[in-house]
Amino acid sequence: MSTTRTHPNQQAHELLPTPDHDEAARQSFVQALKAHIASRVSPGVRDVYEHRAAPRWAADHDGVEPTDRHEIRRALQSDVYYQLWSSVRRSSQHLLWASVADSVTRQASQLVERAEAAAGRAGGTLRLDPDLEIPWYNAEVDIHCMPGGYRGEYGPGDVAVGALYDQGVFVYAMGQMGPLNDDYGQSVVANYLRERNPGFAPRRILDMGCTVGNATLPYVDAFPHAEVHAIDLGAPVLRYAHARAETLGRAVHFSQQNAEHTDFPDGHFDLIVSHIVVHEMSPAALRRMLAECHRLLAPGGLMIHADFPGYAGVDPLTQAMIDWDTWNNHEPLWGPMRSMDLSAEAATAGFGVGAVSEEIVPTTRILQTGKQARQGQLWLLVGRR
Repeated sequence: MSTTRTHPNQQAHELLPTPDHDEAARQSFVQALKAHIASRVSPGVRDVYEHRAAPRWAADHDGVEPTDRHEIRRALQSDVYYQLWSSVRRSSQHLLWASVADSVTRQASQLVERAEAAAGRAGGTLRLDPDLEIPWYNAEVDIHCMPGGYRGEYGPGDVAVGALYDQGVFVYAMGQMGPLNDDYGQSVVANYLRERNPGFAPRRILDMGCTVGNATLPYVDAFPHAEVHAIDLGAPVLRYAHARAETLGRAVHFSQQNAEHTDFPDGHFDLIVSHIVVHEMSPAALRRMLAECHRLLAPGGLMIHADFPGYAGVDPLTQAMIDWDTWNNHEPLWGPMRSMDLSAEAATAGFGVGAVSEEIVPTTRILQTGKQARQGQLWLLVGRR
């Protein structure tokens, strides 16, 4: 197997598609374009709003400026600078997936062969359910514009969307998720479980909405005596996740299940986690998932959902800029999730008010924005059984 890497700091493995020269160049261009938008174009939206969009809105509304993120979005939509910003952001997202899809498509059959050959190496398992009903919020949306979403399947044993996601996340995050795109799992382990729960030693762990298992594997390393399970809705991403874990020497038990209602017995897990999944579920589905977490946790167990914080305490203009993804990046549930009181929802789901908290922990990696470096943050919804 070739160990050529798309980028110098990315860890190669057998399931990762290997780009040729032109594909790697296009992926590097997309990274540079996204960095340019974030550092040079996005800051201008605030100036445009304050000096053009807000005064125009006030002139049309009896001197009253926009009062919430929805009115701010409508005020900005007619401004040419906002239209440019929105257009280049959306175009960069399509370019991202297209640049990676070229590599995946060219190597699709080899990736299937490698996935099949990886079975049994580390002792993990894979259980698929061809009769599983995919909920609408996953079946009807190609989340963040990724072609095929998490469920696109194009042939027997297909793993294409798994490879697309694995490589695409690295390009999208400009490498800031780590060599294996596992920073979220690493951060929860190092900066919450180790720092704030010393001595916690789960026997069984469940990762909900694991996609390709990027964030799952740090729990295998951190708790080598634990039995680690991971579920997702999509068969192709699970095939990829299983083969990826096996080639990396980590045993994980993957199964195709809906986090709203799984087939595990009551009190089966000591630790249940998810990473950037909550904002992709409908409010009703999210409530059912929280209740399922409560059912599945053993006494003394922990539920930790890592995602993005809500809109509480965030100024309306920043809310509107964050909410761009809700309307323009195939993330229709991004805004609704941020508007929910998830602590209250978890309490209602069975945890009780005193057993729920929202925590902010640092990421394990330093994030680069333009020429600036800063420590990232991760928001956690924590429930104790």
